[in-house]
Formats: sequence, structure tokens, C-alpha cells
Amino acid sequence: MAKSTDTPIRYAVVGLGHIAQVAVLPAFENAHNAELTALVSGDDAKLATLGERHGVGTKHQFHYEDYDELLDDDLVDAVYIAVPNHLHHEYTVRAAEAGLHVLCEKPLAVTSQECREMVEICEANDVYLMTAYRLHFEAANMTAVQAARDGEFGDLRFFQASFSQDVTAGNVRLMPVEDGGGTVYDMGIYCINAARYLFGDEPLEVMAMTESRQGDERFSDCDEMTTAILRFPHNRLATFTSSFGAYATSTYRLVGTRGEALLDPAFGYATNLAYQFHLDKGQMHAETFEKRDQFGPQLLYFSDCILQGRRPETDGYEGWADVQIIEAIYESAETGQPVALDIVEPPQRPDAAQIITRPGFAKPDEIGASSPSD
Repeated sequence: MAKSTDTPIRYAVVGLGHIAQVAVLPAFENAHNAELTALVSGDDAKLATLGERHGVGTKHQFHYEDYDELLDDDLVDAVYIAVPNHLHHEYTVRAAEAGLHVLCEKPLAVTSQECREMVEICEANDVYLMTAYRLHFEAANMTAVQAARDGEFGDLRFFQASFSQDVTAGNVRLMPVEDGGGTVYDMGIYCINAARYLFGDEPLEVMAMTESRQGDERFSDCDEMTTAILRFPHNRLATFTSSFGAYATSTYRLVGTRGEALLDPAFGYATNLAYQFHLDKGQMHAETFEKRDQFGPQLLYFSDCILQGRRPETDGYEGWADVQIIEAIYESAETGQPVALDIVEPPQRPDAAQIITRPGFAKPDEIGASSPSD
């Protein structure tokens, strides 16, 4: 499965929305082993402007309807899937069946059945599937993981998190939940993933509630906010709230018998991240990390996995596990009952050895796209 040469892995970026324009495309400058080779979009203006900006010529600019032509032309070795959530499955499967490796934005898919199919098809075609969990390579979060694993906080007891923003009407994140819209697929997934990598375990049961302000048409198809409780082995609990209709927050607290970790901000990619560790006997460790490129490290890591024939830690099973939990959260919110879980367990867990640091860059002008809060 390893690539036989040390030349860069050639990528097509599929989908040229906000995240691709402001984060993924510029990140290729910070990944020496990854080369931006092709672009896929349904928008001529995006293809022309972004192609010129990033040095991708017209022969390597493709419309969605020409995706199979790209896959069959031996132009690229891998694809970065950045289309809306409900299309992740389709574009991943088509790439895998063409023998291309896949780096897919989170959530991996909308349903656990889709995740299963993506994993199985990638394995059957001998290609790697990686879920784009950028925080698995980020210093603040992985330092907290290592401290928890080393027992600095004692016996871990509970986790609390909030991740919120005020999303403008018409944003793709507000699509129906059954299509992968809503707060948990977009923001709550970070809280779920953090609880899992900090506890190093999978939840056994979830209980959840959703709320939306009456009369706010933004939330006619999805939740405005959701709060969930996840019960983990060893009598541990995780709680979080995700919201599309509140002041921006991005924080979590992990509490053990001998100390706690506070990350604030914890989840963003366009700001600094910071941690404080409060330990027994009044000890305190704190560090702030200035804004850095969190997408270049993903490209570096995945490209190295392809070149070395090494399965990525943030693989399809990692993304599949979170989607199973999200499905259970929305089921619990609908029924008002707890939902038991039997999570497919990923073969690997992240640790501080995965930290990759690359410098940040100025936000580029967007073409036909905007951030959720603009």
C-alpha cells in the first residue's frame, strides 16, 4: 500500500466552501509531502479564482459531474472531501473504488451504516480512509490527553464542555438533521470526540435533550441547541451543550481526583488555544498557543501514512464511533429515553507523539462562501 517514491502525494480537494477556502487550500503550503493538484466544485467562479490563487490550471479544474473523469485520469493519489455532510459517503465511495486514498471532513457520514460502508469499501480497495480530526495533532488538546493518560489528574471522574456560535440564516449547517445538519453533527462532535480521547474509552449510554426558540425560522429543520450526558465505563460522566443560537464558546473541563484540565479556547482553528492544569498542592501549569495552521498537519500526517504504508490513527473507525453516538443522542432527544451504545472501537488512540506544529496564515478572501456567523 505504500507509495513507491518519495514524491509528494497528489490531492484533489472536492468541495470549495468556507472550510476549504480559508483552511484546507492554504494549508498545502505547510505540507511538504502533499501537493494540491486538482479542484472539484459546481461553481465556475470558485474554480477559476481559486485555481489561479493556488496554481491549479484549468485542465485540473473539475465540475462535480466530471468527478469520475478526475478519478479515472491518474491525476491524483488522494482526495480531500469537503462537500456537505450528506455527500461524504458518495464521494468517498467513488474515490475508494477508483483506488484513491480519502481524507474526509467530519462527520465521516450522516449515519453509522454509511460509515460502515465507507470503511469496508476502503479496506476492500486497499486504500486508507482518514477522518479529518485536526485536534488529534494540536498541542493543547494532545498535551491534555497525555497528562490524563499519565495520571496527573488522578482517577478521571467527569468532563464538561460547551461549543456554540450564532449561525446566520441560510447557512448549510442549518439543513435538516437527517442530512447531517444541526448542532451535534457540526459542533457537538468535537465535544464527543474530546471526551472519548481524554477518557480513552467509549460511552455505554447517552441521554439528551434538544431545544429551539419558538418563532426562529433558522431552526425549522434542526436543533438550536442540544445537551447530552454520556455515561462511560469506570463510573465516569461526560456532558456537553452545542448551540447555533448563542454567544460563541469553545471550552471544556476534565476533572479527576487530584486535579483538572481547563481548555479555553479548546476547539477552534481560527484563534489561539490554551490550557490550564490545576493539580494537588496548589500547582498550576498553563500555556497558550498562538493561532496555528491545524490543517497542514493533517495533510502532513495522512501523506506520511500513505508513503509509509501506515494506517492513520484518525481512521474510519474513529469517525464511525462518533456518528454512532450522534445518532443515539438525537434518538434520545426524540424519545426522552436513554439509549444504550455498543460502539465500534477504533484500533488506536491519539497521544502527544502526534503533535505537529505549523505556522498560521492570514485568512484569504472568500469566493461565494462565508463563515457561519457572517
